[in-house]
Amino acid sequence: MTESMRAAVYDAYAPDNSTLKVGEVPVPRLGTGQVLIKVRAAGVNPIDWKVLAGYLDSVTMAVFPVIPGWDVAGEVVALGIDTPEFAVGDEVMALVRKDVEHAGTFAEYVAVSAESVARKPKVLDWAQAGGLPVAGLTALRVLDRLQIGSADTLVVYNAAGGVGGMVVRIARYRGARVIGTAAERNHDYLRSLGVEPVAYGEGQHQRILALASGGVTAVADLVGDQLATTLAVLAPGGRHVSSADPAVEEHGGHLLSVRPSGAKLAELGTLAEQGVLTVEVAQTFSLDEVGEALDVSRAGHTRGKLVILP
Repeated sequence: MTESMRAAVYDAYAPDNSTLKVGEVPVPRLGTGQVLIKVRAAGVNPIDWKVLAGYLDSVTMAVFPVIPGWDVAGEVVALGIDTPEFAVGDEVMALVRKDVEHAGTFAEYVAVSAESVARKPKVLDWAQAGGLPVAGLTALRVLDRLQIGSADTLVVYNAAGGVGGMVVRIARYRGARVIGTAAERNHDYLRSLGVEPVAYGEGQHQRILALASGGVTAVADLVGDQLATTLAVLAPGGRHVSSADPAVEEHGGHLLSVRPSGAKLAELGTLAEQGVLTVEVAQTFSLDEVGEALDVSRAGHTRGKLVILP
């Protein structure tokens, strides 16, 4: 294996792609308990351009130059000391969230702790597996924190998005009734998942209450700025979480952040093998098209996942 690789890199924060380039960088060195993965696919998430813009500088330290990307699916090509869980040649996937933003997945190779890695489900192709970790682990964290079960009526904001699609699939599998907000062009898609769709925007709380007149037992906010609607539709004793709005904590809700977990990722793999969930890939891009992929993500109108195929 060569000592250098191609990667998307930026050396300063920017609100656009002006500091982003694709070039040669050193292949990551392996630490104890890590695996080196040859990247076959890397999902694009809003967190990628938010970190690039410096929006998360107060909570996520960047060490420049930064290779963006948290999602990966690929093949194990080398092992660090004490990694009995995996072997060279294993097909795997992982959420690569580290203590600092520096060596991400928009590259030909990435090193990651073995504890964050799970085997790739055979039913998912590379692009699908590469789009699963962040969205899937966020969905599981949302549903586990809400303790969603068959007695629940759950509202999901942005139910047709990458995370939302997984939240509703798993919630329906657990027996919950699901109401999802989305653009009208995605309503038939949501119905196909067993979701009752409502249009987002002004008056959405009335539309939700028209379906659930007594209020709902749980709300999952995946977009932010939805607290007024949540408080209007939540039944007494209801639970709510947000992945985007810290203000929910002032009203009995919980702010969530995705965590790496090989065990939880394996749980998602089992659900995929059982046919409970799949990963809808909206569009794929080459490594040279990372900037274009980030632009599409910034626009915020994508149904499903955007994926880099290095």
